[in-house]
Amino acid sequence: MYEKELASAILTKTGQEVESLFEKPKDSKMGDLALPCFRLAKTMHKAPQLIAEELAPIINEEAFVSNVEVVNGYVNIRFNREEMAKIALTNLNKENIAQSNEGNGKTITIDYSSVNIAKPFHIGHLSSTVIGGALYRIFKHLGYNVVGVNHLGDWGTQFGKLIVATKKWSSLEEVQQNGIVFLNGLYVRFHQEAKDHPEYEDEARAEFKKIEDGDADAIKYYEVFKKITLEEVGKVYDRLKIKFDSYNGEAFYNDKMEACLDILKDKKLLIESDGAQIVDLSEYGMPPCLLVRSDGATLYATRDIACAYYRAKEYDFYKNLYVVAYQQNLHFKQIFKVLELMGFAKYADCEHIAFGMVSLEDGAMSTREGRVVWLKDVLDQAVEKARAIINEKNPDLEGKEKVAESVGIGSVVFSVLYNQRIKDIAFSYDKVLNFDGETAPYIQYAYARCKSILRKAVDIKLDNIDASLITDEESYDIVKSILNFKDEVQNAALAREPYIVSRHIMNLVGKFNRFYIDHRIIDQEENIKKARLALVSLTAKVIKEGLTLLGIDAPEVM
Repeated sequence: MYEKELASAILTKTGQEVESLFEKPKDSKMGDLALPCFRLAKTMHKAPQLIAEELAPIINEEAFVSNVEVVNGYVNIRFNREEMAKIALTNLNKENIAQSNEGNGKTITIDYSSVNIAKPFHIGHLSSTVIGGALYRIFKHLGYNVVGVNHLGDWGTQFGKLIVATKKWSSLEEVQQNGIVFLNGLYVRFHQEAKDHPEYEDEARAEFKKIEDGDADAIKYYEVFKKITLEEVGKVYDRLKIKFDSYNGEAFYNDKMEACLDILKDKKLLIESDGAQIVDLSEYGMPPCLLVRSDGATLYATRDIACAYYRAKEYDFYKNLYVVAYQQNLHFKQIFKVLELMGFAKYADCEHIAFGMVSLEDGAMSTREGRVVWLKDVLDQAVEKARAIINEKNPDLEGKEKVAESVGIGSVVFSVLYNQRIKDIAFSYDKVLNFDGETAPYIQYAYARCKSILRKAVDIKLDNIDASLITDEESYDIVKSILNFKDEVQNAALAREPYIVSRHIMNLVGKFNRFYIDHRIIDQEENIKKARLALVSLTAKVIKEGLTLLGIDAPEVM
């Protein structure tokens, strides 16, 4: 907030751009903004304290600055509180405060969730799904054309295994009747039985070869497996407010890999190694990138290269983001380096948005062994807990089933989005279903409180507001949070970190609760009441907008 204006004011003196140097003091007693002058010392050839003393009078001339103070090489800046309050109040009639058009004309593709066909949606998919979904909404909010891609795992020998399992121990009709969890049970059984019958693996490879060759019977099984999966995961996506613009998965790129392999051959990058075809990356400190196995089969890497070329041609992307666990760090480093060596023009615009792994408290998950926690079960239990709390505290609440769904789902989503994405998560029902402390229900309740206050004053028109009446410490803390919200949404986009939005609205709720405790709102003189109601209205707007960006509902009653 105002960093750009202040940087411009002192540009002649500093001789360089300093907008990025400004900091927000952790202690508000130090001011609203601070400029540390230590990095300027080298270019301006002066001590930081002297530089600060030279810049302070220039900064103090700005109309929105109340006063400045030079302390140990810092210029501590305080804004004019009334001017800040006036600016905040201009947002009263805006539907969205942080929305912008900065991304106009730029397309961002986001590859996230990327479920595997014939495998249920488990807790391990949650991070990619909600992080990707939040980034989708944040970039869209900033005016970008966003393309959400669910790069389906819809190819490979697992389909041969499922066909073998279905034919041996079930039927296609039974699978259609019982759905995805039943189908996954067959997958688990195949791996258990194959330990004693290794020939089943050969049968599975033969069945998958039939799919590759277009065999009608094998394709029928494949299509049923895919249909069942998409119907089941679609229900979970609806509950999580997740949408995609493309479901092009691995199978889609089968006929697009050869052209990429030809480029690699023409550039003499593709070399043979023990019958396989690789790109040697030893010069770049990486193991070789395997693209074609000795049996002629292609791999994830081959399809990902073809995928990057396709997205560049189809969408002319500004950025191409892959929201995938850090377990795949090496994979993406290899892919991006191969793309660079191929002369792919947009290789530098491909980014791996890594996040931490999800495991069970007693160890890693395994779909093959049946050690997974279904995401549907987690959501159902969270909603059930929310329902129980509502029945205990507010049994007559109108629309309580809808509120329970909003609170339960919100708690699960927020449990992922409240921390930096790189953090590992040891899944625990108790932690996810804990509604106390810094949680989505805590924020949702604050929003409902705001709306309750505003309903009591529904006849009061919020106009001609005296901004000087919301310049006390508690009110001004809220004003600053409202004015900083747009910057924080932009920071979240820039860092690809939705948690920046989560933390901002959590901090705002803390400030609002302090304001609510210390200041009466309704039973005040008309001008004070209007000013404080305006602050409540703005708080509600930011909370709702922030929750919406995260994919969380904001119930008006709880």
